[in-house]
Amino acid sequence: MEATAPVENTPARYSRGQLLAYGLPGLPLAGLGVPLFIFLPAFYAQSKGLSLEAVGFALLLARLWDAVSDPLIGMLSDRIETRFGRRKPWLFLGTPITCFAIYMLFVPPEGAGTLHLFGWSAVLYLGWTMVQLPYTAWGAELSGNYHERSRITAFREGMLVFGTLVAAGMPAIVSAAGGGDDTGTVLTVLALFLIVALPVAITLATAIMPERPKPATLQKITPDWQAGVALLLRNKPFLRLILAYLLNGLANGLAATLFVLFVDKGLGMPQETDSLLLVYFLAGILSVPVWLTISRRADKHRIWIAAMLANSAIFALVPLLGPGDYLAFLAICIGTGACLGADLVLPPSMQADVVDVDTAEGGSHRTGLYFALWGMATKLALALAVGIAFPVLDAVGFDANGSNDSSALLTLSLLYGAVPVLLKLTAIAIMRGFPLTAARQTELQRRIAENARSTASGDDP
Repeated sequence: MEATAPVENTPARYSRGQLLAYGLPGLPLAGLGVPLFIFLPAFYAQSKGLSLEAVGFALLLARLWDAVSDPLIGMLSDRIETRFGRRKPWLFLGTPITCFAIYMLFVPPEGAGTLHLFGWSAVLYLGWTMVQLPYTAWGAELSGNYHERSRITAFREGMLVFGTLVAAGMPAIVSAAGGGDDTGTVLTVLALFLIVALPVAITLATAIMPERPKPATLQKITPDWQAGVALLLRNKPFLRLILAYLLNGLANGLAATLFVLFVDKGLGMPQETDSLLLVYFLAGILSVPVWLTISRRADKHRIWIAAMLANSAIFALVPLLGPGDYLAFLAICIGTGACLGADLVLPPSMQADVVDVDTAEGGSHRTGLYFALWGMATKLALALAVGIAFPVLDAVGFDANGSNDSSALLTLSLLYGAVPVLLKLTAIAIMRGFPLTAARQTELQRRIAENARSTASGDDP
């Protein structure tokens, strides 16, 4: 019996149309995050009369449930085979759950309280995980080629940033259309947009972009949970990458969490917040093709290190700024936004590479599990950013609604500008000498093919 190699029926290079179709679901998925994390808490507190404590507690419980569901969905999507594939069925199952929960959460009925907020948030997180995790795992499995993986990631992450821009700009769009600036109206418009956009995007993506089947020979290699955990802990490139990603994510999370406060209190220009954010994300989108081109000329981890170094050098200037330094901060937003493109494209592409280490050692294509852990690291980084920044600011007497002394403003500047630099430098130190080069990844693909042939012939891999 002839073995099926892991790269079977995989084109050397997907067309732009195929990659655009694959990336499309990223737009509504990113557009869901902005209202959920920014608009919704204030809406339930102000319009539904819930206390901030009740809102925070309900959303915290829902996120804890989300942390449990991530690895569960990841493992199930790895193990369950259907004639439609491993990943695509989850997208179709999760989409109606997500859409129904969006409507119930964004357009709540009269009398909706804490239980309503918690219950539908938990349902939404479940549906979102059922779509998001298999979607990213699907992308990681589309190619075994070291550089083509970066190209696939670039289309998806570019759509994610574009979706963030659309959602963030929705209040201005609604206001310009005569809908006023009421948060409830904005949430209703966003709900209707997402309920239409998500099914359409999923349908187009699944119809146009193929799913690589798990090679039949590798289906025989399924380690039990103890062996699987041991394999994961032996995967040193994965452990290094996820730690560096967590630290870099914490650095980015601190900057994101404190951006509005810094522009308002540190620079004294709250009216410029939206335009500066727009510039930052536009620079990120425009830089993606540049980083993609550069990454073809060197190993991905070296390019990511260069981007983090550049970001650190630019961001180190932040504590030197003061009220009215608009042009200087605009330049910083453009520079760090350009570095964002590398963060979007390269780490997820490298994550697909470290899954190859697991598969070569007998992990049976556990992409879903690895991307579940990746997602948990992302969520942990964002949670730590809020958990660190706000208590420290509160301890030094920072007032988000009033005036602040020089000590409080300096603390804000250091948390926003200096601490992220230290975190990125630590991530750089971890990534130095990262072993998964293009040559090493090619060797892993060869070993996976050999394991498949060995299993097909009845030998141990």
